[in-house]
Amino acid sequence: MAIPTREPVGRKANELRPWTIETGVTRYAEGSALIKAGNTHVLCTASVEEKVPDWMKGKGSGWVTAEYSMLPRATHTRSKRDREKVSGRTQEIQRLIGRALRGMVDLKALGERSIFIDCDVLQADGGTRTASISGACVALIQALDLLQKQEKIRTRAWTDTVAAVSVGMKNGQVLVDLDYNEDSSCDVDMNVVATGSGKLVEVQGTAERDPFSKEDLDLMLGGALNALEQIKKIQKGV
Repeated sequence: MAIPTREPVGRKANELRPWTIETGVTRYAEGSALIKAGNTHVLCTASVEEKVPDWMKGKGSGWVTAEYSMLPRATHTRSKRDREKVSGRTQEIQRLIGRALRGMVDLKALGERSIFIDCDVLQADGGTRTASISGACVALIQALDLLQKQEKIRTRAWTDTVAAVSVGMKNGQVLVDLDYNEDSSCDVDMNVVATGSGKLVEVQGTAERDPFSKEDLDLMLGGALNALEQIKKIQKGV
């Protein structure tokens, strides 16, 4: 059975947008990656700090945390910078990125140091949080490998990779890696985060109109996991 082609974008329902990841794009960060998922572009950096939050001191374990922001002109109209108060949406995405990345790190092996992940959206066309996670994984691995090369940690501190993708259902058809127009018009949309070994980290799904069935959920989850296999290959390529 032929896989339907989306209109007007011209790609198949199970096909990713053009994805690229470029590493070493900043001079000073211990790890950096510029990820492009179609017209969504995110700069991800990983910065090492030789300390942990106060509540973690003396536990012999490290910490990985994330910050996320969109440049004022990342979208069609200019948005204000988060200067004083971080929006609820931004907080939610930051926590999601942090949870996803901590799932791929042996925090004990990291020792009492922190890695700060910064995800800055340069251009947005849907899937900014999922692209941030997939790009941040690459930047984080660079930073962890550098620590091992510098003999600051004895063993490899990353235990797996992690990636994320958006998936939706429109008129009974599962679509993966949604752009903005698709995301805003889907009957159901979902973000799926999983490790390279195929274990789920997080599933966020919402019915925008009518409730969806377990069969629909299974179809979307299957489509997302297949797409994540493609993303994992792209990550491994860099």
